[in-house]
Amino acid sequence: MSWRKKLFYLVESPDEDNDENDKFDAYDIVMMIAIIVSIIPLAFKETNRVFEIIDKVTVTMFIIDYILRLFTADLKLGKGAKSFFVYPLTPMAILDLVTILPSVTILNNGFRLLKLVRLLRTLRALRVFKTFRYSKNIQLVLSVFKKQKEILLVVFMLAVGYVFVSALVIFNVEPDSFTSFFDAVYWATVSLTTMGYGDIYPVTMAGRMVTMASSFMGIAVIALPAGIITSGFMDELHSKKIK
Repeated sequence: MSWRKKLFYLVESPDEDNDENDKFDAYDIVMMIAIIVSIIPLAFKETNRVFEIIDKVTVTMFIIDYILRLFTADLKLGKGAKSFFVYPLTPMAILDLVTILPSVTILNNGFRLLKLVRLLRTLRALRVFKTFRYSKNIQLVLSVFKKQKEILLVVFMLAVGYVFVSALVIFNVEPDSFTSFFDAVYWATVSLTTMGYGDIYPVTMAGRMVTMASSFMGIAVIALPAGIITSGFMDELHSKKIK
């Protein structure tokens, strides 16, 4: 096995049997730990020397990981030299850049606006989605979503239609309670998820009846994707056992 292929297997962690699989798994574990550690400072408003060191160390690891993936892009995408230009445009590569840039961007103190700094700092939270790449269990769940995407898309469109129709109905039934159509959409979305914050609610008999009907419909719509995902997950586990 060539050294470039070894690097490719290291960052991509193939499923096939290999004598060096333990080494590949160790790399995934180290990167998972780095991702988790890197987002710990976001749970605190203040920063300190320890958090700065954590950020520098972890972002260095992420940069090295990105370079290795770019260096072996042709082995992953199989498009020859074109792969090195295509890979930076892939969703996961873009996510890598978005989560790395806030830590390497140097802003002039005179232009360091509070909102901008907070925005850049918040982008680091997206690093949690990098764990999708290193966890086989998460990849299994993503595989279920990918295989059931057409059915889930239909359910999503059904939910969007439900929200839109419910918003139109309540907006016309309760014009005093809902001052804008956005308020009606917000209420319909909350009703769909059966959360019921109580900040916006109908006060007339007709509006309450619409709410009751909307809540029952919401339970049915929410239950659909849960059943589809569960069924797909069980099928995926069954296929893995057969293999």
